Amino acid sequence: MKIIIDADACPRSVLQICLRLGRDHSLPVWTVASFNHNINSDYHIMVGNASQEADLKVINLTLAGDIAVTQDWGLAAMLLGKKAKCLSPSGREFSSDTIEFLMEEREVKARLRRGGTRTKGPRKRTPEDDRRFEVCLQKIIRQE
Repeated sequence: MKIIIDADACPRSVLQICLRLGRDHSLPVWTVASFNHNINSDYHIMVGNASQEADLKVINLTLAGDIAVTQDWGLAAMLLGKKAKCLSPSGREFSSDTIEFLMEEREVKARLRRGGTRTKGPRKRTPEDDRRFEVCLQKIIRQE
């Protein structure tokens, strides 16, 4: 088992939590990001900045039983199909029961944006998000 982070849009605090818990549980932590990001990790893969390049690398690295951290619902859906555990930086564990709804919601919002409607962006990150993420990641690690 390893932790794989889609690090292009991952908050630094989440990256630090993953690195700490990875050390505590003797799990390798892999980070994948475009060359536009400065990531300090023992197992870092730098990719180009083409669309979906980091996502494709994350998919190729992930095996059944791995833990992936991403806020990309489409990527999470594909990783769940590979029998990986997935969670968002806000501490939400993705599951095959809920991912279909999230994908439909993403499509509806994309359709609205294409039509000129503005949709809300993510709210500001709080320390509670970090706490919730750490609790969720600990729970997933202990299940394995």
